[in-house]
Amino acid sequence: MKNISIFGTSSDAGKSTITFVIGKILQDLGVSVVPFKAQNVSNNAFVCDDGREIAVAQYFQAHVLGLETSYHLNPILLKSGRGSSASLIVEGKVVANKDVLEYYNDLDSLKPAVDRCFEYLDEKYDCVVCEGAGSPVELNLMDKDLSNIYIATKYNTKIILVADIEKGGVFASIYGVYHLLPEQLRKNVVGVIVNKFRGDMSLFDEGINIIENQFNIPVLGVLPYIPFNLGFEDSQSLKNYTQDTSNTLISVAVIFYPYMSNYNDFEPLIADESINLEFVESNISLDKFDMIILPGSKLVIKDLKWLKEIGLFDRIKKYDKEILGICGGYEMMFENLYDTYALENDESCSEVGLGFIDDVITFEKDKTLQKSDYNIFGCEISGFEIHQGQSNKYPISYESNKINGTFIHAIFDNDNLRNKIFGNINPNYKEYNFEEYKKNRINTFIEELKNRLDIKRILDAINE
Repeated sequence: MKNISIFGTSSDAGKSTITFVIGKILQDLGVSVVPFKAQNVSNNAFVCDDGREIAVAQYFQAHVLGLETSYHLNPILLKSGRGSSASLIVEGKVVANKDVLEYYNDLDSLKPAVDRCFEYLDEKYDCVVCEGAGSPVELNLMDKDLSNIYIATKYNTKIILVADIEKGGVFASIYGVYHLLPEQLRKNVVGVIVNKFRGDMSLFDEGINIIENQFNIPVLGVLPYIPFNLGFEDSQSLKNYTQDTSNTLISVAVIFYPYMSNYNDFEPLIADESINLEFVESNISLDKFDMIILPGSKLVIKDLKWLKEIGLFDRIKKYDKEILGICGGYEMMFENLYDTYALENDESCSEVGLGFIDDVITFEKDKTLQKSDYNIFGCEISGFEIHQGQSNKYPISYESNKINGTFIHAIFDNDNLRNKIFGNINPNYKEYNFEEYKKNRINTFIEELKNRLDIKRILDAINE
C-alpha cells in the first residue's frame, strides 16, 4: 500500500486537519494508519508516551487515531531560540541551538533521523500519512525541504493537495503549485481538496469544472469552514477560535506574550460555556477579569521583559484576584530568574520576577521532559512537564490564597481540577466532561467532512 503526502498550496491551508481526517477515515475502513511530519516549526509541543517531545499537531493526530505517541511521528522540531537561532530537537531531544542559516547548511545531517523514523513507521503501519510544511514549491528552498519534496520523492508517496479558498487566489495557488512540482511528483498527485469554503457550496460548481477540466486535476472534495477549536498549532489558529459567550459566568484573561507556547492548555476553557476567555496582548485594564492566567513561554525572560515594557507587569502586580501561572508563566511569578548558561538569551543574565513566590528560578542545561500523574491543588491529575527552569523550594507547584502556579501542562484537561478552580471563583460554575466533549467534537467533525470527500479515489490511489 502506498503512503500519502498532504501538500498545502499555501501556509495554513489546513494540512494538519486534513491529515487526521483522512487518517481516521482510512482507519475506520480497516487501514492501519499513522501520522508523520518530518520537520515541524512550533513552540507548542507535547511529551510523548516514550518521554520525548514532538509538535502538538502530530501528538493530536495520533490522539485522534488512538495511537501511542513517540518521537518517530515528528523527528525534527524547531522552536524559537535566542537571537536568530532556533532550538533544534532531533528524535525528541534537544541537541543544539542553531542559527537558521547554519541549520539549513547542516540539513543533510538530519536526513538519517528522518529516514529512521519514517522507515520505522512504514514497516509498522499500512499507510503513513505525511503532513507537509508551508508550500512545497518555494523554489529557493526546495532542496532544503524535508517535509514535502524530500519525503515525497524518496518514498514515492501519493500526494493530496489542500487549497485554502478563504485566502482568495485558490485557482492560481492550485495551478501554480501543481505545475511547479517536479514531473515525478506531479504524476503522484491524486487530486486537490478545496478547504474552508464559506456559503452556498453550489456557487463553486463551476470552480470544480475549471480545476478538473482545464487544470486536469481531480477535485477530491470541497470542504466547508467549520470552527474546530481543538489541536491549535500556532498563534494564527488560536486567534481564529470561536466561543459561545451567551451564558458565561467567569471572565478569564490569558496574557498573550510574544513567545507564548502550549496554546492547547486553553482548549478546555474555550469549550467551556461558563467561561469567557480573552487573550490580552496590550496594556489594558485587567479589572474586569475574575482570573488572570500567565501561560507557558518559550523565552521566559524575553516575555517577562515584554510585560514590563508595555506596562502589564505593573498591572499584574496590583491585581487583587486569582492569578494562575503555567510553566513559563509560573517561573515569572518567582522573585528572580537566572539564565546563567545563556540557554534562552544571547548572554548570561538575570531578571526580577513578579515576586509572588519566595524562591528563584534557575535555568538548567538538562531539560525536564515528563508525562505523569500528579497531585496538585488537592487534585489527582494527569499532565506533562517540559521546562528548563527549576525551583528548589517549589519543584512542581505553588499554592496560596490567590496566587497559584505549576510547571505542569494540560491541567485544565482534568475535570476535577478545573471544577475546583472555577467553582471556587463562582459557585454557579457548570461542570462538564472535556474528554467526552472532545470525542464528540472530533467524531462529528470527521463525519461531516467524510461525506464530502472522494474516499474511493484516495483508496484506489494508495492501493495501486
